[in-house]
Amino acid sequence: MKYKVTYKIDSLDTKPSIEMFNDQDEMFDYIGEEVQRRINWSVEHSPYSLSDKDLKDMEAFEYSLVRIDEL
Repeated sequence: MKYKVTYKIDSLDTKPSIEMFNDQDEMFDYIGEEVQRRINWSVEHSPYSLSDKDLKDMEAFEYSLVRIDEL
C-alpha cells in the first residue's frame, strides 16, 4: 500500500511538506524522526528552560500537523 504524508509547519501552512512512501514502517520512521528534529530545533533555539510538560505539549502539537493518506 502507498502512503502520502502531509506535514505542515503550522496550522495555516499553505505549502506543507509532502512525502510518499511504499512502506508503512518507513513512513512511521520518517514521521518520528521529523517530529524529533523539529522539537530539537525548538529546544535549541528557545531562550527559556522547557519542562517535560512543555516537551510533551510540543510533541502533541507536532503530531497534530501530520496527515496520513492511504493511496
